[in-house]
Amino acid sequence: MALVNLARDMSADAVIGGSTYTKFNAANAHLGVGDSSAAFDPAQTDLQAASNKLRKPMDATYPSRSANVVTYRATFGTSEANFAWNEIGVFNALSGAQMLSRLVSALGTKTSSASWQLTLTQTWVLV
Repeated sequence: MALVNLARDMSADAVIGGSTYTKFNAANAHLGVGDSSAAFDPAQTDLQAASNKLRKPMDATYPSRSANVVTYRATFGTSEANFAWNEIGVFNALSGAQMLSRLVSALGTKTSSASWQLTLTQTWVLV
């Protein structure tokens, strides 16, 4: 999952012990889904869907971290996000705020007949 420019800036801030950015922790982190298939651009600050998009807070005990791997998980109930899931984003608030990363991938079309649990794992590496 590609990181946006904000992730670069947050990483630099964290290295010097900064506190400029809101953390992507259990209290703040959200997974968002949308129906846009617009190409990824690191300058993006939100999902690209015009209207079919929804953010959900983390399930209990998420996000979790083991070494350089962070795992996010959110559950979307039967009445939520019933549209084609073509993009995923990681956010630090229910609306507005900051997007850490965005993935464009056709994940299927969710309907009201099912709840979907979205688990996203990010591995942080230096290149």
